Amino acid sequence: MEVEIATIGGYEAVGRQMTAVRAGDDVVIFDMGLNLSKVLIHDNVETERMHSLDLIDMGAIPDDRVMSDLEGDVKAIVPTHGHLDHIGAISKLAHRYDAPIVASPFTIELVKQQIKSEEKFGVQNDLVKMSAGETMSIGERNELEFVNVTHSIIDAINPVLHTPEGAVVYGLDKRMDHTPVIGDPIDMKRFREIGREGVLCYIEDCTNAGRKGRTPSESVARRHLKDVMTSIEDYDGGIVATTFSSHIARVKSLVEFADDIGRQPVLLGRSMEKYSGTAERLDFVDFPEDLGMYGHRKSVDRTFKRIMNEGKENFFPIVTGHQGEPRAMLTRMGRGETPYELDDGDKVLFSARVIPEPTNEGQRYQSEKLLGMQGARIYDDIHVSGHLRQEGHYEMLDALQPKNVIPAHQSLEGFAPYVDLAEDMGYKAGRDLHITRNGNMIKLTE
Repeated sequence: MEVEIATIGGYEAVGRQMTAVRAGDDVVIFDMGLNLSKVLIHDNVETERMHSLDLIDMGAIPDDRVMSDLEGDVKAIVPTHGHLDHIGAISKLAHRYDAPIVASPFTIELVKQQIKSEEKFGVQNDLVKMSAGETMSIGERNELEFVNVTHSIIDAINPVLHTPEGAVVYGLDKRMDHTPVIGDPIDMKRFREIGREGVLCYIEDCTNAGRKGRTPSESVARRHLKDVMTSIEDYDGGIVATTFSSHIARVKSLVEFADDIGRQPVLLGRSMEKYSGTAERLDFVDFPEDLGMYGHRKSVDRTFKRIMNEGKENFFPIVTGHQGEPRAMLTRMGRGETPYELDDGDKVLFSARVIPEPTNEGQRYQSEKLLGMQGARIYDDIHVSGHLRQEGHYEMLDALQPKNVIPAHQSLEGFAPYVDLAEDMGYKAGRDLHITRNGNMIKLTE
């Protein structure tokens, strides 16, 4: 059977992930993501109202026109998890393919919300829920399997396309967490079994490949967060926290520790309300009944007025804006555009790292400076990454023993440490280690 891979997006920079695998006459698309930084550099861009071709020209979504070079029928569109750089282009591109969107339950719910907010295209693709550990047939000779992984969002999977030539494992995005705060540990047992069955190709996220050691568990971030919050328990002014709104495990920890230090937690910002509300509705997390979640601007400002009236020392706002996004809640607070007044000594906890990309780094720098000018004290980097470091990459290659390896989810510079690691393990660039770019095709078997 011919097996061919189209590397469509995510092979020149982080963001707008998209890869297609053709096995015989069957094609499976993995991810359709958005590069949010390409949108943020334009003022007041509303992607819901934009045409896909304009977003492709901006470099915001994958240029999927290379798909016309793949001889086969698309049988499934498979996002690995609910981050926008993996699902953000589904509402713009999925309607071009007569194929269902297959994803884990939480991811499907987020995809459904993306499609509902779309104003330019009507996306009629069937939405199919499939949980980790389950399989489905792709055509007559191939099979799709979901393997449970741990990442900085719940219900993440690595999809595996089993073909007569061996498995194609799509490894974006994960860390090896054996003690997660929510959900099951990464299923290394199944990865080792797949390795013994035979892996034709492994496509891997290289985000932290240049960092030594292993990525700590989310339980480590939880302990770090508890240590920080306990240390400022006696402060009688304002304490505000920000994290990835999609990071439900981290939000859960923030909510619990706020209660421990005698403050009422409240979630503020549209995406904070969206992700946490969805996770609670699907029973992934059990928040206190009286936890307030407010996304609409007027509701948020009313809540801020209530906090100021009843005393900042009684509340713990958890807000959007950890990357310094211009319209996010924390950025507005830094600019003095909300009823919440920051005073000298007030604490701002960043339970997130800045995404290493120039737009984000610039915005985050500006946000911290604005907060500092109002007297806020910054507590930074209370976080662990959602991506594998070197030893995790070594373990995955050792478990899977793939015949071919394709680095992904980075720039060429970002690929370099992974290429070094893979070559140390016996792979060779240009032979079985394929360093590629967006829009390329790699034929694995004739």
